[in-house]
Formats: sequence, C-alpha cells, structure tokens
Amino acid sequence: MSAAKDVDLIFVNGNIYTVNERQPHAEAIVVKKDRITFVGSNEDAKKLASDKTRIVDLHARTVVPGMTDSHCHIFGIGEREMNLNLEGTNTLEDFLAKVKGRVAHIERGKWITGRGWIETFWKPPQFPTRTDLDEIAPDNPVFLTRADGHAAIASSAALKIAKIDKNTPNPFGGEILKDKQTGEPTGMLLDNAQDLVAKNIPQPTEAEREQAFLRGIDREIGLGWCEIQNAGSHKEDIDLIKKAFAAGKIKIRFINAVYGPSEDAETLLGRQPSPAVMANGRLARSTGQRPVVHDRRDACLPTINAYDHHFTQRTIKVIFDGALGSRGAALLKPYNDARDTSGYLTEKPEDLSPMFEEALRRGIQVETHAIGDRANRTILDLYERAFKAVPPNERKIREPRWRVEHAQILDLADIPRFATLGVIPSMQPSHAISDLFFAPARLGMDRLAGAYAWQSLIKSGCIIAGGSDAPVERGEPMIEFYAAVARKSVKGFSGEGWHPEQAVSREQALKMFTLWPAYAAFEENDKGSIEPGKLADLTVLSQDIMKIPEPEILNTRCTMSVIGGEIVFDRQ
Repeated sequence: MSAAKDVDLIFVNGNIYTVNERQPHAEAIVVKKDRITFVGSNEDAKKLASDKTRIVDLHARTVVPGMTDSHCHIFGIGEREMNLNLEGTNTLEDFLAKVKGRVAHIERGKWITGRGWIETFWKPPQFPTRTDLDEIAPDNPVFLTRADGHAAIASSAALKIAKIDKNTPNPFGGEILKDKQTGEPTGMLLDNAQDLVAKNIPQPTEAEREQAFLRGIDREIGLGWCEIQNAGSHKEDIDLIKKAFAAGKIKIRFINAVYGPSEDAETLLGRQPSPAVMANGRLARSTGQRPVVHDRRDACLPTINAYDHHFTQRTIKVIFDGALGSRGAALLKPYNDARDTSGYLTEKPEDLSPMFEEALRRGIQVETHAIGDRANRTILDLYERAFKAVPPNERKIREPRWRVEHAQILDLADIPRFATLGVIPSMQPSHAISDLFFAPARLGMDRLAGAYAWQSLIKSGCIIAGGSDAPVERGEPMIEFYAAVARKSVKGFSGEGWHPEQAVSREQALKMFTLWPAYAAFEENDKGSIEPGKLADLTVLSQDIMKIPEPEILNTRCTMSVIGGEIVFDRQ
C-alpha cells in the first residue's frame, strides 16, 4: 500500500464497484484534493487519516464511478422544468387539457410553448392538428414540440405569423404536413420545417436562459450524473456556460459540442465562415431553439479542460436525419406503415465533407445524429472518406474517436463498420424501451434485427457511450441502466421480435455510463473508474444495482454525488 498522508477525505464501509479490472471491488476510497490516492480496505484506508481528515461512513451503500450522461441537451432539460411540460399525456384529451390550463393563465396574443407530448400511446396514435389547438386557444399562437424534438404542432395563429399556407414549399430536411384532400397544412411540422415558426417566437431573456441552465444542472447532479456531454450548443449558450463556471455556480463536469455546419463550427475550426453558412445561419433543431446568424465577435474557441477539468469543448455536432417516431429518420427502404416515405437527410452530404476533413486536420471531434439505417450508412461512408482523405500523419490527433449519436437503426452489414473505422456509437438505452411500442410498425420485423443493437456492436469490438437524450427521455441514470440490461418497458413489457439477446450485462451497462464515456471524451486517464490517480468522481446509490432484481433498479436512487472530492449532493 502506498498513498500520501494528510489526506482530505476517506469514504469507508462502501460496496464499491471500481470498473478497474485489476481491483474490481473495494470498501474504502481515500481522496486528497480532487484525486483518489487509495482504494482498498477500511483498515488500510483509516491508517492514512490525520486529525484533519474527514471520514464519511457509506453504511454499505453502493458506489460506482461518477456516472456520465453521454448525450443530453442541458438547456432543454431546464426549460422542461420551467415551461409547459407535456410528458405523460397519454391521450389527446390529456394533452389538450394541459394546454387549456396554460391558456387560462396567459395573456391574449402571447405565445404558448411547451414540449414532451408523444402520440404513440394515444388511441388512435395520430398526430394532433391545428384545429385541435384552435378550439382551445383561438387567440394565442401555440407551438408544442414533440418529445423527440424532431416535430412540433402549431396552431393556425402560429402558422399565420409564419406565413405558412397550402402553397408553402417544404424546406430542405423538413416537411410541412398537409391534408391530403384540401392541401391545407395540418399544423404538424417535421425537423427543419419547425424553424419556419420557431424563428418567430420571442427569445427568452439571458436571465431566463441562465435559470433554465442552472435548474437543469441541479437536476442532473441530484440524479447522480457527475458529468454531462452536451449534444450541441450555440455561441450564446457557451458564453453563459463559461460565465456560470467562472462565477462558481456549477460543479458538474461538462463536455460540450457546437452545432455544425454553422459559424460557431467554423470558428472552432479556426476558419472564416463560408458565405453559404453565414447566409443560412443553420443550427440544430433538437433543442427547439430558433436558428440565428451569430455575430462572430468574441466567438467560441476550442477549450480543453478549462476550470480544472470541468469544461471541455472540442466537438462539432451534426444533425443528419430526423426521428423514427415522426418518420423523419432516413431509411434505406420505405416505412412499413407509410410506404410513400423513407424519411430524409437534414444535411447535404457534399456540404459536410470539407468540414469533416478540416476537423481531422485540427484535432476536432465530430459527432453526428443518425437514427435511420440510410443516415447511418451514409455518415459512416462520409467518415470513412474523410479518414482516407486525411491520413493519420496529417492529423493533429491520430485517433479521432468520432461518434455517431443514436445509431438506432442499422443495416446488419454496417454494424462491424463502427469498430473497423474506430467510430463510437453513442446510444441511449431508454429509446429502445420507448420505441418498442411503435418501432415494429414503422420498420417491420426484418429491420428490427439491426435496431438498438447494443450487444452486436459490443461483440464486433465497439464500446458504447451511454446517454439519455434528455429532455427527449426522462434523463434518469437508473432508467437508462435498467433499459440496457432488461430491454423491457418500465412495466416489464417486451414486444414480438424485440431481440432480447441485444440486452447487455450489468458490467457492460456500468461501463456504458462510466469508463466508455470517458474514453469517448479522451479522458479515460482521468475519469471513468475508481483507482489511484483519477479524479474523485463518485455516484453513491441506495441499492446494489449489480445484484438486485431488474425491476428494483428503477426504485434505486442517488444518495450522494461527489465531484473532484467534493460532496455536491447528499440526499441525507
């Protein structure tokens, strides 16, 4: 045993899963400043204590490395807590009742916005229409985003403000749904079509944005997330994040990506934005924010490990297709339940290649949202083309660790390509247990073989960075862990053809939220396991998730979150 004395903190009497193969289990952890100095027995740990050492008795609670949400949208999480939250509206009537409740407390003419509805549980499972909204909110423009962020329903007042009528063409990468008989818009807007209305919604103030951000962070820490990997941001977001860190308002570790193609992405690459990018001001849809063209003064720059390993920015996020539920995911063949469409790409492949090649040269990571099998195949093709165009000796980082976000529907031939190319699938297990209620209808039984194929990807040689995609999903680590190991709904349901063999072991699931996200962020030497020399990030749980029956995982709660040796949340 070797560890420096005069240590600051010792955790004893823990049921510790280290995710360190050389020492998989322990009962005590010793911390000096923000690093772990010793992992082992209670007896040996206590020998390192001094009069100034604080000793924390864990009372046999389970400890795992600080958990990481590898894919979330932090501002959306906070906004969900502040705005009209439409989660859990299991019928159209419930949905409309919530909206009506908001109408009663808002001025005439004011916008009503919200998020979280999903029609797949309604009977019948049909999209709402503008006429549904017009009946309860005739005097307010209404814009309500579907849970996945890839579709929204707008009222007639909102469509009128956006000047959308039967003659309005679909924008690239989006669709205005129209009545097949009259040709009039139904109010449903898919992917990039949402921007036509969203850009007219008054933007929140900086104070409101900060409030949403801080509320989102507080929620994450209380759930046991010690790090989040924020899947896309804009310059004004980054300014706010840095300001909050500099003021000491947040403790969580934060890996950030900027949306691209955009001016922000060009700045991250150290280039002047192209005229096309400046004209379009293209930004992502998944946050529900309107697109803007940013002023480049004081623009965001690459930042690695700022604020003592708390803020890292080195990634560009691309949105490449829509979502499966709204039939925007780009498929190789038509949808099984809508033979007239196979979804669509939301970026032109030829526009991405120059950005990808420059990212390789400059050591910038790329992560791309791809849900459908066509989107996944095409992005793997684009990655492979970039890797060939910029050989390792021309790259700032030889191993780029590029990612595909979601990777939900894969053609079986493309599964081994991830490992071959060194591409990391970043996946959210809760999507599988939400989508199982409608994915068979969208895809048919044959394509389910490559859907949410976690175990196949791991066996092919991949790691999987696990996340939640909150606010699309609830964003709770125990729901994600349960979904990964059970591959069943929270009520224990698993449908026909849902391939239970794709579930992962508990050891694999734990790595999905600890060591593997650290690798995906180039930080496996500092994070992801409990061992001497690494940052003292710990998630303490109320139950032993490695042994209890699967349904009990959902009843497990975070009791303590430790970041850099500081107890930042303690339920007791």
